[in-house]
Amino acid sequence: MQEQRVLIAGCGDVGTRLGIKLSAQGAQVFGLRRTINQLPTGIHGIAADLADPASLRSLPRCDWVFYTAAAGRPDPETYQRVYVDGLRHLLAALPQPPRHLFLTGSSRVYAQSGHEWVDEQSLAAPESESGRILLASEQLALQSGLPATVVRFSGIYGPGRDHLQLLVRTGTAAPASPLHYSNRIHSDDCAGVLEHLLQLAAGGQVLHPLYLASDDTPAPIHEVMEWLAEQMGVRIHQRQPVRRGGSRRCSNRRLRASGYRFIHPDFRSGYAELLSSP
Repeated sequence: MQEQRVLIAGCGDVGTRLGIKLSAQGAQVFGLRRTINQLPTGIHGIAADLADPASLRSLPRCDWVFYTAAAGRPDPETYQRVYVDGLRHLLAALPQPPRHLFLTGSSRVYAQSGHEWVDEQSLAAPESESGRILLASEQLALQSGLPATVVRFSGIYGPGRDHLQLLVRTGTAAPASPLHYSNRIHSDDCAGVLEHLLQLAAGGQVLHPLYLASDDTPAPIHEVMEWLAEQMGVRIHQRQPVRRGGSRRCSNRRLRASGYRFIHPDFRSGYAELLSSP
């Protein structure tokens, strides 16, 4: 990664984890976000707002661009501003075409809900407005004229993303029926996947336009919550559905075939590390 210049636009949790990895390998990393005081050493902060094209007028020339912005609110207006308008503004502001554009997407673009497996060839026909906006963001990246790759992440968990643990701590778990499969990926693996794909591209390998990134083990959500309760020493005394999209199973076969090996291949590995952290 010597002397490579990398721009991470929307440099939040996943983007920062990626930036730390790339900086440690010798890359010059630029992290674009509205407030840069929380960026760690090794990431050069660019204070800018993706919703404001005027703030993007002096972007550095970079070999690789990652768009990892995340909407802070789930309403369609915010999604449109962050995932579509922000990406369009960034693409227009780049001073030169990068070698490759990477966009972080979401498995929420799938509408399948019958426990079936989905992969990169599966139909993406989101039923929600937010899902349609996410799909529009993918199309914008892939039709930009740049070499581009979209990485669809399933449910991200990790430090600071402890909603499920907090719910289990109240003695709540999802019911076993109706069956509901869930899919997840640890935030460390999110950064690991992006780093891996960059290394492949830098080595001259032609990337697919789309990768589905989820761990090896889709699991019924009630099993995940019951396992968490056992590890936490909590007795489940109430059952309630957990809203986590449709019941489907995400296949990571293409990503695995590219040579990526998961840091946390299943929820037990990832959550065990989280629960053991002070």
